[in-house]
Order: sequence, then structure tokens, then C-alpha cells
Amino acid sequence: MSPTTRAAAGAAPAAQHQLVEQWRDLAGRYARVNEALERELQKGHGLGRTEFELLARLDEAPNRAGRVTELAGEVGLSQSALSRMVDRLEAQGLVERACCVEDRRGVFVELTAVGRGRLGDARPSYDAVLAQHLTA
Repeated sequence: MSPTTRAAAGAAPAAQHQLVEQWRDLAGRYARVNEALERELQKGHGLGRTEFELLARLDEAPNRAGRVTELAGEVGLSQSALSRMVDRLEAQGLVERACCVEDRRGVFVELTAVGRGRLGDARPSYDAVLAQHLTA
């Protein structure tokens, strides 16, 4: 092994260690922010973080609606988990299901006026947690 190869091999574990440390830092920050969001949204507004995220994405979507298949990926849930969450939100009057006109097998989820109101009430709490944890 040449001196250059030995030096590169010696640097690789250090570089790898740095990447691992960066990943752990990122994962730790995510966990802390996620827990704070979950706590504040649940305490003040009766919403979980993922429920808030779904309502926010619907509010930003054209016609305040989205397909279940696409929304599941956007909020990081399986389709079955998203469907159960939509059941809970629908029971509260925050969203409604609608059939897709182009594809009868498709299901849309639509944000209701009540859902938009709950989202608006919760957004300052969400924004405050993000500002507290993510600003330098």
C-alpha cells in the first residue's frame, strides 16, 4: 500500500465518522422538533403533527383536495394508515371524501371549512415551534 493510499484509508474512517455524527445530529433535531410539534398541536388543538400536515397540504392544494394515494406519500404514511387518519378527521368534520371523476377507483380528500378553521387556529402554534427549534 502506498503512503497516499494509506493516508486516504486513514481519512476514510474519520470522514465516515463525521457523516455518522451529522446524521445523528439531524435525526436528533428531527425527533425533538417532531415531539414538540406533536405536544403543542395535540394540547392546544387536538391535532397530531401528521394530521396538521395533511390539513396544511390540502389547504395548499388546488381546490383544497388531493388523492389519497398521493397524500399518503406526502405525509409519510401508508395508504391504509392515511385512510384511518382520514376516517378520524372526517368524523370531526375536518375533511370529506369524494370520488375521483376521471378514475372512479380514486378517492379524493377535501378540506372542509371547519378543517380550514382548525388549521388556521393551529398554525401559529406550529410556526412558533418551528421558529423556536430551527432558528439560530
